[in-house]
Amino acid sequence: MRITRAFGAALLALGLAAGPAAADSSPSPGASADGDAPTQAGTSFRTATEIEQGQRATASGSTGDYLYWSFPADTGQRPTVKATVKLPATHGAETWQLDVYDGLRRRQACQYGAQTRTAAQGAASVELACVMRTVRGWSEPWADDPLPGTYYVRLTVVDLGAADLGQPVRAEVRVDAKDIGGAEAVDGSLGKPLVPGIAAKSARDGDGSKDAVLSSFGQDDGWSSGWWSDRWVWTGIGGVLAALAGIGGYALTRGSGRPSRVPPNG
Repeated sequence: MRITRAFGAALLALGLAAGPAAADSSPSPGASADGDAPTQAGTSFRTATEIEQGQRATASGSTGDYLYWSFPADTGQRPTVKATVKLPATHGAETWQLDVYDGLRRRQACQYGAQTRTAAQGAASVELACVMRTVRGWSEPWADDPLPGTYYVRLTVVDLGAADLGQPVRAEVRVDAKDIGGAEAVDGSLGKPLVPGIAAKSARDGDGSKDAVLSSFGQDDGWSSGWWSDRWVWTGIGGVLAALAGIGGYALTRGSGRPSRVPPNG
């Protein structure tokens, strides 16, 4: 009974200790309401309109335009980019493509999702999606692994008839991220996130000016350092449970003590 009570008390203490760590690793809530969402897109990497995770951005354009947005992603997150293009009432078959680039403008591969789709003739809209790989805290210089920093979204049509070029369209883009945590953690960290500092800020002041800003989540502690993850917590819990299991096994198998030295009656 003493061993059972000690074991239960240890599990309770570990649960209380792991609770705050699990809460800290939860993803941040949505950035803002649709009323504050950007209503235009950039036309290049330098003028990409900055959006936050959980924010729905809209933009009007024409077939043949390149539409650019940028968003921040931190270590341990797996971003999902979704785009919907509302097409004109009459049009031929056309193919749209959604590309994601990192802060070094390297094209990032999608784990899954319809990154390129063809809208049939007369279709009202076309939907695209890209589920990226988990952002790593560190990578080899020659690798193209996703790293913490700014990411760019480019939306454009890649195949259409000449008669449909220049027709008005309306695009909607949304970025969400799932916090993977220690399951994909790696040792090491970047000295600085890949934030170029030239992402165009969403115009809210009404004068149309665009200021060079740094992408961030608005957190008090800034970007994650890269060395800490919740796998440290679960590794410690596993070590303590292994020690308790060893103590319990010893207590159950040691018997009642040394045998008696009193000779049997006879």
